[in-house]
Amino acid sequence: MFTGIVEEIGRVEQFQRGTPAARLTVAATRVLDDLKIGDSIAVDGICLTVVAQRPGSFDVDVQEETIRRTALARCTPGRHVNLERALTPHSRMGGHYVQGHIDDVGVITSWHPEGADWVLRLRVPAALRRYIVEKGFLAVNGISLTVAACQPSVALHIIPLTRMATTLQYAAAGDLVNLEVDVLAKYVEALMR
Repeated sequence: MFTGIVEEIGRVEQFQRGTPAARLTVAATRVLDDLKIGDSIAVDGICLTVVAQRPGSFDVDVQEETIRRTALARCTPGRHVNLERALTPHSRMGGHYVQGHIDDVGVITSWHPEGADWVLRLRVPAALRRYIVEKGFLAVNGISLTVAACQPSVALHIIPLTRMATTLQYAAAGDLVNLEVDVLAKYVEALMR
């Protein structure tokens, strides 16, 4: 479980596709403080398990299913990624409940300042739209964001701190992003069937 409050921007060092899993190596500093093999870590919002660690970086294995369902297929060395360690019983609970289970991939349609705000607009797959409500939340590459508007596109207003503390500072129209909707909405839908 995560909060969607990014702790650090990491940098992809290597992404090797192979069998039985792909291996992703990420350079980092802050999240390495107490990271151990077997720990969960969110990489661009994807919950992955640390399988190796060395000074200045860590490795995670990535299954083909995860690659198919996320934007990781475009992961190349040098790419910046959002990092967050899993919650502990002693963590402050800011943000929202984020599982790290990506629902689908969206596309940034625009990302620019509007007045004093920065506004991120997304094209979201039709199957996810029913779970997105105004003033609800949407995790975008692991960043917990409040939805400002749903029509005609999903709009998220971003504060300057979030823009500069996450990979949104490098984002541009046309970029693919990992999306996670509120799991509570999916449970309610399942219970109503």
